[in-house]
Amino acid sequence: MTVTAPARPSGAAVAHSSGAAVGRDPLLDNAKFLAIVLVVSGHLVEELRDVPAAHALYFFVYLFHMPLFIVVSGYLSRNFTFSPGKARKLISGLAVPYVIFEVAYSLPRFFLYGKLEISLLDPYYLTWFLMSLFLWRLSTPVWQQLRHPLAVAVGLCLLSGTSALPDELSMNRTFGLLPFYVLGLMLTPEHLDRLRARRARIAGGAVLATVLAGAFAVHTLVPTEWIRWRHSNHQIGVDDLTGTLIRLGMLAVGALLVTAFLAVTPGRRTWFTGLGAATMYAYLLHGFAVKVSERFHDALVNPLGVAAMAALGAVLAALLCTSPVRRAFRWAVEPDVSWAFTRLRRPVKREPAAT
Repeated sequence: MTVTAPARPSGAAVAHSSGAAVGRDPLLDNAKFLAIVLVVSGHLVEELRDVPAAHALYFFVYLFHMPLFIVVSGYLSRNFTFSPGKARKLISGLAVPYVIFEVAYSLPRFFLYGKLEISLLDPYYLTWFLMSLFLWRLSTPVWQQLRHPLAVAVGLCLLSGTSALPDELSMNRTFGLLPFYVLGLMLTPEHLDRLRARRARIAGGAVLATVLAGAFAVHTLVPTEWIRWRHSNHQIGVDDLTGTLIRLGMLAVGALLVTAFLAVTPGRRTWFTGLGAATMYAYLLHGFAVKVSERFHDALVNPLGVAAMAALGAVLAALLCTSPVRRAFRWAVEPDVSWAFTRLRRPVKREPAAT
């Protein structure tokens, strides 16, 4: 089916079940696909960081790849309300897949080690993003009514670093990465239009190249936990003042790199634009391949092995976003749970009794 593109790209995203999209901005889908390539490749080389170049590239990618997804998710959540349709989509698109993959990723441990541990409140492995996105999206109407939402979100991020928050509800990441979601909520199509300018692309490329060079220079000096957003300041080994300053720096660098990455991302339709609409499939499914690759760790800890796994990540990310994979795993990633819903129940208004 041919879809006529609108004269001016919009941030609104409405996808057909067939995967074709109406009103989607190609810039965002292109950015999502390129970002999922970084995610998958990053996870495949994560255990190979004894190779210095792999460690440097891992550090660079983790500075912004999840912040990028979160900013885009925030941007596409600007119209979220507590209307029945949006609430149902929140449950079917995030809550139900979270339960499915929380169980699925726990099964290998059971078959390999006879150990089955499932805690729906404590996300395991990749599922933290579903939990955090669920909570962020629920909070959307609140952020849209605050006068200075980004400042409040940054404040909550910094305060969260001063406390050893529990692992339940992925609280460290939920609060730590919250500013990127709120930043996405604050963006407008006009902001994205500015990134399409030639000078923005040049500046974005320069920023990415500069930070990449810096990552090679400092990657051994910065604890990896700072780029994972999983722990408090004291758990990482610094006082709150130092940790607060580092978190501010991480937020600033992350926002800068997200902006730069969006600026160099093609704004027109490409061969991978359609794949960018299905990145959740690649995100949730690639973890099984990562777990298998860990068994070949000793043979891959060398520059050739790192290059091979990075290339495999790009191919795997693309394959997992294709139509055959979507058809095969739609039951898990985009389950149809319409049978579980009924009409919205509203309280019955009683007329005051006559006197």
